[in-house]
Amino acid sequence: MLFRLRCLLFLILISIATQAQQKPAGKLAPKPLFRDPIFDGAADPVLIWNKKEKKWFMFYTNRRATDTTATGVTWVHGTRIGIAESADGGATWRYRDTANINYRPTSQYTHWAPDVVEANGTYHMFLTYVPGIFTDWNHPRSILHLTSPDLLNWKYESSLALTTDKVIDASVYRLPDGTWRMWYNNERDGKSIYYADSPDLYNWQDKGKALTERGEGPKVFQWQGRYWMIIDKWKGLGVYSSTDLKQWQPQPGRLLELPGQGPFDQAIGGHPDVVVQGDRAYLFYFTHPGRTQTAAAATGGLDAKRSLIQVVELHYQGGKLTADRDQPTYLKLAPTASNKRIQH
Repeated sequence: MLFRLRCLLFLILISIATQAQQKPAGKLAPKPLFRDPIFDGAADPVLIWNKKEKKWFMFYTNRRATDTTATGVTWVHGTRIGIAESADGGATWRYRDTANINYRPTSQYTHWAPDVVEANGTYHMFLTYVPGIFTDWNHPRSILHLTSPDLLNWKYESSLALTTDKVIDASVYRLPDGTWRMWYNNERDGKSIYYADSPDLYNWQDKGKALTERGEGPKVFQWQGRYWMIIDKWKGLGVYSSTDLKQWQPQPGRLLELPGQGPFDQAIGGHPDVVVQGDRAYLFYFTHPGRTQTAAAATGGLDAKRSLIQVVELHYQGGKLTADRDQPTYLKLAPTASNKRIQH
């Protein structure tokens, strides 16, 4: 009898040890990861390490989902960029503020889809700017360059001279030679992905079309020995890979096309950011939890307008990226030295 008890205890200890080894490092991320407490319309996230405060910051489009006075698509306009912060490596987030962007040429304006990078101690934001609050989509949009010493207060540097007057969703990446490349969405060319190059983040030269695909929110990163671009196809996320950051090969299928089972995660995933941490990578995305079928669902009610941020760990298998949003995601993001935005 004593021998059997010892054997049973040994098997239990082995099981506990095995489970501990299998559990990824980090803290379990909740579902949803973050909701905006002001308008409940968080979308288009981008993450960066705040060196001074030693926290992760998340910038996001702050759609006015709960504004009952908004008509047409005005609830997606009139937005300021929200900021959330995390002191535990990205597992839990709290609302911090809106970004103080020093560019207000008109009393009404719209800020969308920022991307933020750091270079030589200065933070650079590339922000989609719409000059007003509109009831439809038929108006100009441009990409602004802003700089900041603290990620809170932003100085206007320039409006980029890109291929047309309707451009959105910048994604900036440092090239192996130390120069910079920006991918963006050209709405006047079937919403194709275009790109521009810069030696210093201040002076940009448009290079034309990068990808003949209809989609938004391009996100470019390096992982597992190759470059990747993920774009929002409004029916899941399209994935493309490259060896030279110019020629892009499509991956069959789409990420986050099928609904998840977790709380507020039962709709397609949209416009993500990716943070690479060595051999691990994390996809931060937004969902409209009230749109359980397609992104074309009716947008008349609060449930359909509401959006929030989720996270899933990416995996590399057989030359492809995969993401199982129903598996638990454990997060402990290291500081900026491991941030994908300065790898080159």
